[in-house]
Amino acid sequence: MSGQWGEGPARDEDASGALTAEGTESGSAVPPPRSGGRAEARRAAQGKGGRGGGAAGGGGGRAESGSGGRAAARKSAKPKKNVKKIVAWSAAGVLVLIAGAGGAIYFKLNANIKSFDADAIATDRPPEAKADADGNKPVNVLLIGSDSRGKNNADLGGGEDGGARSDTTILLHVYADHKHAVGISIPRNAMVPLPACKLPNGKWTKGGNTDLFNAAFATGGSDDGNPACTQNTVEKMTGIRVDHTMVVDFNGFAAMTKAVNGVDICLPQAIYEGDINPKLKKKGALVLPQGKQTVDGQKALDYVRLRHGIGDGSDIGRMKRQQAFMGSLISKIKKDGLSPTNLLPLADAATKSLTVDPGLDSADKLLSFGLSMKNIDMHDLKFVTVPWRFRTEDSNIDIIQSDANKLWETLKADQTIDGQNATGQQPDAPGTSAAPQPPAPTTPAAPPADASNAAIKVSVYNGTTANGLAGKGTEQLKAAKFSATLAGQAASTKYKTTTIEYGTGQKANADKVAALFPGADVSPGAGRGISVIVGQDFAAAVGLGSGAPTGTAGATPGVPTPPQPLPTTVTNEARSADDDICANTTYGSGG
Repeated sequence: MSGQWGEGPARDEDASGALTAEGTESGSAVPPPRSGGRAEARRAAQGKGGRGGGAAGGGGGRAESGSGGRAAARKSAKPKKNVKKIVAWSAAGVLVLIAGAGGAIYFKLNANIKSFDADAIATDRPPEAKADADGNKPVNVLLIGSDSRGKNNADLGGGEDGGARSDTTILLHVYADHKHAVGISIPRNAMVPLPACKLPNGKWTKGGNTDLFNAAFATGGSDDGNPACTQNTVEKMTGIRVDHTMVVDFNGFAAMTKAVNGVDICLPQAIYEGDINPKLKKKGALVLPQGKQTVDGQKALDYVRLRHGIGDGSDIGRMKRQQAFMGSLISKIKKDGLSPTNLLPLADAATKSLTVDPGLDSADKLLSFGLSMKNIDMHDLKFVTVPWRFRTEDSNIDIIQSDANKLWETLKADQTIDGQNATGQQPDAPGTSAAPQPPAPTTPAAPPADASNAAIKVSVYNGTTANGLAGKGTEQLKAAKFSATLAGQAASTKYKTTTIEYGTGQKANADKVAALFPGADVSPGAGRGISVIVGQDFAAAVGLGSGAPTGTAGATPGVPTPPQPLPTTVTNEARSADDDICANTTYGSGG
């Protein structure tokens, strides 16, 4: 690794180079300084000895005559003195080397990073998010995976067309509390209106036409793509201001997966050469076997770009695998630890093929941004796909605007997809009044936890508009050792009574779950497992009122009215970064 990081100009290069030459390259310890310099050398040459001992030639003088006296005794009594000097100088040498290497790394990473023209970003933009009194502010980051065939990318990605397209696009919303985040996948073949965009020659397109979403990145036909055009398009379609944009091409992606020593994936069936490249017109050799495996480089790229041979061959299944891969990659990085040893190779690999907006155009800006997300738990990093439907007139996709607008409003309000407040600022406790306050309602005592509950899987939905109610229900079930998953908002927010629905053969298990929710309705449902839809009775039991919308009579002061509930097509398909890598990685049948 020293060779990898020794390429850039280091601070104090002469000093660190001298230490390296005398110490690390020869394999010996850094020697202590000479004790006498030129004067002592002259005395030694004259046979007079010096502070360190007798002359080299064995001449007389004090040192020779006193070799068996008190001076020798003092020397033998303090054998560790020089060792301490060696240790001290070695430590100093290490510090100098680290400082020099740090400078080299900084300049190396800075040299890697490219940024696009700030003048290409539209001037008519959504407003910036406002920080609260504590300075908490959400951040929206547009992540683009480019299929550019420029440079050496053609060797990895196939295809002979020039230019670049956005192979993957995710709008990452980091909530103001910086403990939650959600990534929204945008299908590359979704039909969207394109705004005016700047071309490489400096001119602007008129905009206003409807085209495939990835046509925005291809605007201008450059091998570097047009990330500013994609950013302008996302801002127009969402009404959300994009704070930063990051583009990684094939080479960068492959290098990143190697830098972390591979990423865990899982496939429901084996993939062959003919699935990767349908133009082969034959099955070909095995590329990716069925089941769990660790991939890097070309095979990792094959996995995230794979469409055919699995599911219905659409981009929807591919986006599900990309979400699974992103979660697995981030989990791997956090598991290995955020040490320089682990992060520096990753940073070098990423920045070599990274194009960013002007706000992230240096190593320290990227580092600061990365560290701002270190407290996000993997379970609180979610992935969803923008609400969509297949078009009837062709094989492309339409975005369902009414449902998509609910998602964008949820992000603007800094509400998580399961209705939690993640603004980073919680409302103050209500002030006291002269009138005595009634005691707060308490949750009914749960029955003793049964070890067998762990085998019972339960999905929890919020059947009201009370923020965080499904999370409360999930916590209660987990406390009783059930395998509970927070599923988000129910289709209706008017459930007065908690409802427990069960599939075939699950009646006994549903009754065990119902013991945690006194008075709940228990009835058969269309699904195979058990679903709990918490209602207004549960909201009252846990102190969240009746579940009436905030902003109405009885609402908590300081809490804004929440956006409309998200459709179950969003919440039911949400993926956490810590989900099983074998789950939810395909779409449709066939293949």
